[in-house]
Amino acid sequence: AEPLGHEAGLAHLVTPRHRGFDPLLFVDLRAGRRRVREHVAAEPGGSVLNLFAYTCGVGLAAAAAGADEVWNVDFARSALEVGERNVALNAELTREGRADVQRFVHEDVFAVTRQLAGLTLKGRRGRLPPHGRFEARTFDLVVLDPPRWAKSAFGVVDLVRDYASVFKPALLATRPGGALLVTNHVARVEAEAWTDGLRRSAEKAGRPLEEVTLVEPDEDVPSFDGRHPLKMAWLRVGD
Repeated sequence: AEPLGHEAGLAHLVTPRHRGFDPLLFVDLRAGRRRVREHVAAEPGGSVLNLFAYTCGVGLAAAAAGADEVWNVDFARSALEVGERNVALNAELTREGRADVQRFVHEDVFAVTRQLAGLTLKGRRGRLPPHGRFEARTFDLVVLDPPRWAKSAFGVVDLVRDYASVFKPALLATRPGGALLVTNHVARVEAEAWTDGLRRSAEKAGRPLEEVTLVEPDEDVPSFDGRHPLKMAWLRVGD
């Protein structure tokens, strides 16, 4: 039998991959998943957009807390397949036992978020590769957990030099008055400078933030120098 991990009453596949460096469920993001559950439980029935969803731990937490609609978006089909299996392991815990709460979107995140945000979709050398079509719309909660750096046919994720390029469409896909949980995994990026950049990006996009609160990793995920590489921020968009 495959090993299972349990967090807040939810079961997750945790078979180590890549020489044990990839546990399928990263412990440092636990506090973020808990914050998502608390928010959704306080406002059940909403919609959640889970970007760079990986094995869909955040999406599972949101559905278990009472979300009516969860989109899990990731370019790695193998990760989404694990996410689908995790959802199946906990099917009875989704809202009213509904199987249609979760949607698994195997697409480039830029291709999805720019369409949802009503922005022009760009491709390298002016060419757009095949991609899904999505109507512009907003979600009650958006979770943005990007890798440090990634390059695709639709854009570049660079958390040091250009966080705004991945943040802006996610922000615009959040309804007025809605919330975001956003992360930055780069150790050398200072939390204050990063959150200041988030505020400036939101102002420039015409969607100023009413709240910016850092979410600290749990105490059993220590940082030896007191500067944890994972930074998480809870944001509330102005009405």
